[in-house]
Amino acid sequence: MPSDPLRENGDYPSDPADLLPANSVLNLDEYIQMYAAVGHRVRFEILYRLVHGGETTPSDLSEELSEDSSTLSDHIDHLLDAGLIQRRMRTEKGEMTVSTFYRETIFGEIVLTEGIEPLLLAEKEFSAMYGSSVDG
Repeated sequence: MPSDPLRENGDYPSDPADLLPANSVLNLDEYIQMYAAVGHRVRFEILYRLVHGGETTPSDLSEELSEDSSTLSDHIDHLLDAGLIQRRMRTEKGEMTVSTFYRETIFGEIVLTEGIEPLLLAEKEFSAMYGSSVDG
């Protein structure tokens, strides 16, 4: 794990928003919203599938997750609003219909691969450090 100079020096600001640079593209509430958006199993799985499986359609997601389209649409809206995924519309060559696809954004990829997944993967280390159960 990389060293944390703030932790080593005890120089954490009293307001966590001050951890962001002055020209930050997002504010603290927007970063918190990203993590909150994946705080539901279905939304987490949508993001997981997009990051690891690539762009997909709503109907494919609905089938893979066994969710009805209305429920899935609500979960997708949460992820879109948080900036973790994006919607793409395209017409396939020779077709007259427009298809909808979803894919992760760079923020979605980072939240998953540098935030949540490392925590899940560290479960083995937790067990080694704290015995057979982290619950005590």
